[in-house]
Amino acid sequence: MLERETTIILRTLYERAESTQRDLAGALGVSLGKTNQLLQETVNQGLLRKLSHDEGRGRNVLYELTDAGQQHLEAHRVDAALVLASGFGSRFVPLTYETPKGLLEVFGERMIERQIRQLHEVGITDITIMVGYLKEKFEYLIDKYQVKLIYNPEYATKNTLATMHHAASVLRGHNCYILSSDNWMRENMYHRYEADAWYAASFMKGETREWAIETARNGVIRDVRVGGCDQWCMYGPVYFTKEFSEQFLPFIESYYRMPGTEQFYWEDVLIRNLKLLPPIYINKQPEGEIYEFENLEELRQFDEKYVNHSGSEAMQLVSRVFGIPESCIVHIRCLKAGMTNKSWYFSVLDTPEAPAEYRGKDYICRIPGPGTEKLIDRFHEGEVYQAVTQLGITEELVYFNPENGYKISRYYHGARNADYGNPVELRQCMALLKRLHNSGIVLKHDFDLHEEMLRYETYIREAGAVIPFEDYPEVRLHAEEVFRFVAAQQRPKTIAHIDSVKDNFIFTDEGLKMIDWEYCGMADPLTDLAMAAIYSYMSFEETKQLIELYRTALIGEAPSLSETTTGASGDDVADGGIALQGLDDEEAYALVVAYMGLGGLLWALWCVYKMALGESFGDYTLRMYRYFKDSYKFLRNSGKI
Repeated sequence: MLERETTIILRTLYERAESTQRDLAGALGVSLGKTNQLLQETVNQGLLRKLSHDEGRGRNVLYELTDAGQQHLEAHRVDAALVLASGFGSRFVPLTYETPKGLLEVFGERMIERQIRQLHEVGITDITIMVGYLKEKFEYLIDKYQVKLIYNPEYATKNTLATMHHAASVLRGHNCYILSSDNWMRENMYHRYEADAWYAASFMKGETREWAIETARNGVIRDVRVGGCDQWCMYGPVYFTKEFSEQFLPFIESYYRMPGTEQFYWEDVLIRNLKLLPPIYINKQPEGEIYEFENLEELRQFDEKYVNHSGSEAMQLVSRVFGIPESCIVHIRCLKAGMTNKSWYFSVLDTPEAPAEYRGKDYICRIPGPGTEKLIDRFHEGEVYQAVTQLGITEELVYFNPENGYKISRYYHGARNADYGNPVELRQCMALLKRLHNSGIVLKHDFDLHEEMLRYETYIREAGAVIPFEDYPEVRLHAEEVFRFVAAQQRPKTIAHIDSVKDNFIFTDEGLKMIDWEYCGMADPLTDLAMAAIYSYMSFEETKQLIELYRTALIGEAPSLSETTTGASGDDVADGGIALQGLDDEEAYALVVAYMGLGGLLWALWCVYKMALGESFGDYTLRMYRYFKDSYKFLRNSGKI
C-alpha cells in the first residue's frame, strides 16, 4: 500500500473519527470498493483498529488510530507556513498605493489575517511572512499573531523566483505551506498533516490564461501550460514536504543566478523541472473555494462594501472632485508605480449619476511618492500650472491640490512619448521648449542648482546617510569652480521646465504637450538643454546637435502650436531665442556642458537621498555622477575654469 493513501486515511480519521467509508473515498479520490481494500490494508499494518463490525445492518464501520498510526502521522506533520506578501499589487490600484493587497478586508476581515487564523486552527503557528512593499504595514502582525517577518530586498525589481530564493531558509528542513497573502479561502483547507507535496487547483470553465495542469492518473502533475479551455489550473496555496524542498531549492538557486531570469515566477522553475523532482500532486478544490481577486472590479462583485466605500483616500478624492459615487469610477489600472510618483487611470461611468461634462471620459490621477514633500514644493508646481495653461502646451488639468500634490488630469488616448533618437521629433521638442523660454512668463520662484545641491546635502545628513562617493569632497570643490564660471556669464533667467526628459513630451491628437512641471522654475534656459541631454545619456558630442536643433528650430515646428509667441520677436526665435542670444557655438556648448555636469551631480545627490529612504536606481547614480567629472575635465582642458 502506498504511504500517501495511508496518510490520507489516517489524517481523515484523525480529524473526524466518525468519517464514513464514503467520506474516505472522497478524500482518496477512489472507488468505495478500493477504499475498503485500503482500509483493510491499513488495519493489517497495525495503524488502525476497528471499533465496530456491524456492516450487515447498514451501519458505518468505525476505526481508531493505533499508537503506530499516530506515529505514522507525526512524520507528516506540517510544521511551518510561508506567506508571500512582498509584491505591489499593481492591478489593485489605487487601493494598494495605501495598503498592501493582503491587508485589504473581505467581509470585514483582512485576507492575510483570515489565512493566519485558519493556520492556527489546525495547530500551525510557525508562520513567516515575506514582506517588501509597504513592509511596515505588516509589523503589527508580530504582536497579534506571533509571526515572523523577513524582507525581500528585490521585491521592486524581480519576480517570485527571487522571492523564493530569499525564503529558502524558511522552506529548508520544514514541511511547509506556501501561501499568497491576497488569497481568500471560503473554508479552511489546511491540515495538521499532509501526505505529499501539492499545488492547489481550481477548475476554469471556458477559455483561460491561467496555468493549466496535466496530470497522470494518480494525480501527479506531469506538465503545465499557459492557457486552455475547461481546465484544472494552478490556483491558490502550495505545500512542500521537506524532502521536496531539499531537491527543489538547488534548482531555485541555480535559476536565480542565471542571467535573464529576473522576471521568472518560481513556478517557471518548477514546470521546467517536473521530471527531475519528486512527485507533486494536484489538489483539486471545489468551485468557489479559492479566490484570487484580480482587480477592484472583481472585489466589488464579491464584497459590496467596495462598490462605494473602498476606504481608499484616492478613490474618495476622485469621488469628491467629480461629484460621483465610487461605483462610477471604473476601468481602473496602474499607469506608473514609480518611486517618485504613482499614477493611475480611470474612467467615469457614462451614467446619469455623473455630471454630463465627465461622463464616459478618461482621466489620470497622480499620487506623490514618499519623500517628495521635501523635494518638491507643490505650491510652486501649482503656480506653474496656472502660468503655463495660457500657452496651451500642457495637459488639461481637472484638479490640483498644492497641499499634498494630488493631481487629476485628462487622459489622451493614443498619446505617446517623444523619441529623442528621431531628429525630427527632437527638433519639435526643442521648438516647444523654445516657445516656453520665449513666452515671457515670469514665476515667483527660481530653480537654483546651487541652492538645490545644498538642500539635498542637508536632506542626506538628516536621513542619517552619507554620500557614498570616495572623492566627493574634492568633487564638491570642483563644483564650486563650475558654479563661479556659470555665474560670471550673467545669464538671463526664463521659465524652465528642468525635467525635460523625453517622457515628459507627449504627442497627442491635439499636438505636442509637456507634462510633469514639478521642478519648473526661473533658470537659465540652457539648463533645459543640459537636462534633456543627460536624461537621455547623450554624449557631449551628441549634445552639439541638440544645441543646433534648438537654435534653428521655429516655434511653429511644434505640432499644432502657433508660430507666434509673446516676449520675443520672430527673428529672436529663429536665431536661438533668449537662450542663445549673443552666444556663439563655442560659448553655448561650454555652458550646456557645465549645466550637464552640475545637473548630473545634483541628480546623483537626489538618488543618494532616495536610497536613504530605501529605493534603488541601478547605475543611474553612477552615470549622473560621471557627467559632472567628465564635464569638469572638459571645462578645465578648454580653459573655461
